[in-house]
Amino acid sequence: MRILVVEDDSILADGLRVGLGMAGFTADVVGCLEDARAALAGNDYTALVLDLMLPDGSGLELLRELRSRRAGLPVLLLTARDQVQDRVAGLDAGADDYLGKPFDFDELAARLRALARRAEGRASGHITHDGLELDPGAHTAAINGRPLKLSRREFSVLQALAERPGRVLAKSDLEDRLYGWDEEVESNAVEVHIHHLRAKLGRDFIETLRGIGYRLRPEEKTPSRSVSASS
Repeated sequence: MRILVVEDDSILADGLRVGLGMAGFTADVVGCLEDARAALAGNDYTALVLDLMLPDGSGLELLRELRSRRAGLPVLLLTARDQVQDRVAGLDAGADDYLGKPFDFDELAARLRALARRAEGRASGHITHDGLELDPGAHTAAINGRPLKLSRREFSVLQALAERPGRVLAKSDLEDRLYGWDEEVESNAVEVHIHHLRAKLGRDFIETLRGIGYRLRPEEKTPSRSVSASS
């Protein structure tokens, strides 16, 4: 899950990058509205963590711009301005959630997972597909009840595919999800992760559509039985 964080405090920004990374997120961090606009224009994010007090203006400006374009990107306001009127102004401007500073990283991660879940139309925090069960909060996975030992990036690839089981994700989509700006991506990194996942899930669990991308195999459906009415 790739997140954009707009925070001008360099110490907190580094902490957010590291803390969110440990929670399974990939976080790009910028410190002003201008850089945030450029990042949003060039990348696809799952959610936006937005400070209000920035060196070149208020985060509410960016929030209002997003909502005026009908952009549905989930936005969580993260700010020291935690008075009731501040929360009301942020929510009325289009924010989806609000967290005051100081905050707990576990709570921030849980709120981001909830925002992503709502955006995807999922009610449960668990993701299931054809015997696979993922718990993004606990970072655990199992197939047919058998626990799986996955690296952070293997888990992220599998989560990305399981969140959209009918959709084909291109290699570039998965790279964007896995790697931030400051991380170098090897040309075959996604293929390596897919290879490792197939070894743990079964070689046919993840399908390759040559020249297009990857998807989870369709779930097997139980054949319907026709019932004859007795006279």
